[in-house]
Amino acid sequence: MMPMKLGQFHGGLRLPGCKADSMLSPVTAAPIPPRLYVPLKQHIGAAAEPVIRIGDHVLKGQLLADSDSHVTAPVHAPTSGTVVEIVEHTVPHPSGMTAPCIVIETDGKDEWRPNLSAHSQYHLLSPNELRQIIRDAGIVGLGGAGFPAFLKLNPGQDKLVETLILNGAECEPYITCDAMLMQERARDILDGLHIMRHAVQARHCIIGIEDHNSAAIAAMQAALSKEEQKHISIIAIPTRYPTGGEKQLIKVLTNKEVPSHKLPIDIGVVCHNVGTAFAVADAVLRGIPLISRYVTITGGAIKTPQNLITQFGTPMAFLLDHCGLQRDKLSRLLMGGPMMGLQISDLQTPVIKTSNCLLALGPGEAGDTHPEMPCIRCGECARVCPAQLLPQQLYWWSRARDFDKVQDYNLFDCIECGCCAWVCPSHIPLVQYYRFAKTEIWQQERDKRKSDHARDRHEFRQLRMERKKREDEERKRKKKELLQRANAGKDETKKSAIDEALARVQAKKAQQQTESRNTDNLTPAQQKQIEAADARRANQTPADTTGDEGSEA
Repeated sequence: MMPMKLGQFHGGLRLPGCKADSMLSPVTAAPIPPRLYVPLKQHIGAAAEPVIRIGDHVLKGQLLADSDSHVTAPVHAPTSGTVVEIVEHTVPHPSGMTAPCIVIETDGKDEWRPNLSAHSQYHLLSPNELRQIIRDAGIVGLGGAGFPAFLKLNPGQDKLVETLILNGAECEPYITCDAMLMQERARDILDGLHIMRHAVQARHCIIGIEDHNSAAIAAMQAALSKEEQKHISIIAIPTRYPTGGEKQLIKVLTNKEVPSHKLPIDIGVVCHNVGTAFAVADAVLRGIPLISRYVTITGGAIKTPQNLITQFGTPMAFLLDHCGLQRDKLSRLLMGGPMMGLQISDLQTPVIKTSNCLLALGPGEAGDTHPEMPCIRCGECARVCPAQLLPQQLYWWSRARDFDKVQDYNLFDCIECGCCAWVCPSHIPLVQYYRFAKTEIWQQERDKRKSDHARDRHEFRQLRMERKKREDEERKRKKKELLQRANAGKDETKKSAIDEALARVQAKKAQQQTESRNTDNLTPAQQKQIEAADARRANQTPADTTGDEGSEA
């Protein structure tokens, strides 16, 4: 282990571990339930869209759903069986909301899809190719956030990754899934770390593990070769909640602080969970997508606390009953730990990619609930806040619904660790107020975007109508000009015809005058005959003309 001077973050708590019970037995695979309820969204970002249909028979690892969105993750079949429904079903959420789920009736065969694509020579692949494999495997951050892993492995062309950190600091009470993973699959975690390092081109890697977890530290050190020690350090860090927070862990391991409204990559650091590294090794080296994970089943209402390898979509009730749930002792069920876990009201809620622990609390366990009392301004919340915020001010402005003011106190730097609520003597659920304020601000921003979009559409429509009006007017003007030119041409033609007719009349008249003058040389008898012929033509009496001519003859 490389000796180094550790940093220290502000605040935090020393909490009882309550971890020993779930680490007494080795990790085993959970039984396959009769039905799996696989949510289409198990990650941050856009939900996946089904690529299968009801009635299809699917194999383990087969793609079930995907999306064209950039921020998303595909979903794969956790086992073989038949798709019987795609319905709304309860999913892990504080509100107990429902979401679309693919229901698979399992066949018990657990049959893998053929032709898994393994890449043992991953170092010959480009970082982009590695990221695509990780993306197609549906891997998200397994530390709890569920952010698509391939995005965090893409620092950008202008970013240099100095340090890649693997987070093995399982600081919240009761949770032991990462500790057991490090004890049992240390080599796979290191393989995943090497792949991640190649993807981000990191100069150095650090694995941070809390000092109370000596078995995990020993297992990781034993798996680390001398050659690997040149660029990988395994560091034991003080056990203090919330050391497992990304910014807090970076501060402890590198003594660097991530600025407000910035990301770790802005200071040359990328941080991933040890479970994510294990999933990356599975995907790249063995072609196995993310379809299961280690899950801690523990709490006062569980007879045999343990860690299970669990398929996503497994109903929580199935796992809890497998571990001996005492329903008469169950007071609360949390997905996660007692500090940041989500309360689950429906036991049929399925396990998803971010389900690291099912905590079945007994009566009075993990703190009794007390009625909320007025704030006494003791300042304890500010003393323990690891983000160095002023929780009391955030509470007042959140409660007053002054969402502009609450942002002035850096609301979105709050990691919702719950330290402030844990030490509050008035038992104020401070984190709930912060979550409420964040939700309202996000909703206002969504409404503003919709309003701006509607206004832009209206203004664009007005511009389009004005442009159409101008185009119509221009078209009418051109049509009028063409019509005028056409009419002018017709007038010229008509005038020419009239002039030609007049010219013909004048010419005929002139001819008649000429012929009249030529009659001066005729005899009287000839002139009389011509005059008589002209008179007959003028009166249009052919019969009379014949008679006159005969009499004249």
